[in-house]
Amino acid sequence: MPLAEIESGTILILIVLVALPIGLVVFAAGAGNALKQIGKGDLAIDHELPQSPGASGSPVSAAVREEEIRQMIQARSDRGVDRGRKALDVDAEVDKLLAAERGGPSLGADAELREEVEQLVVARNERRQRQGKKPLDVQSEVERQLRELENLGQ
Repeated sequence: MPLAEIESGTILILIVLVALPIGLVVFAAGAGNALKQIGKGDLAIDHELPQSPGASGSPVSAAVREEEIRQMIQARSDRGVDRGRKALDVDAEVDKLLAAERGGPSLGADAELREEVEQLVVARNERRQRQGKKPLDVQSEVERQLRELENLGQ
């Protein structure tokens, strides 16, 4: 089959069939590298910055911490008053927030919450028994869930 007898359409089809796989491989290699570079660069934050001495990681005295909490609650109260809400009792709010640290009342001391968690555990046990699983110890499960609820904010 001499070259002069091949039609121009056939030549174009051959070029496309040869160039297409080569172009696909080059594109895939380039796109893969481009995807790995997304989010990288001089302005990207892709690692933890070193903490400077005296940064927020250093311990703060209890009095300073309490005063900062008091200021935040006072600011929240002021914003609420500006919006037409009732002013907060700042001392009571501070005492409530710091009660857990001072060994104050925990969630386990709230009888209504304990009763509600116990009802949930009993319902879960009934569902487990219907599924053929062994039931949980109700009291230990209630204690575990109350501990989890107390630790949510930490």
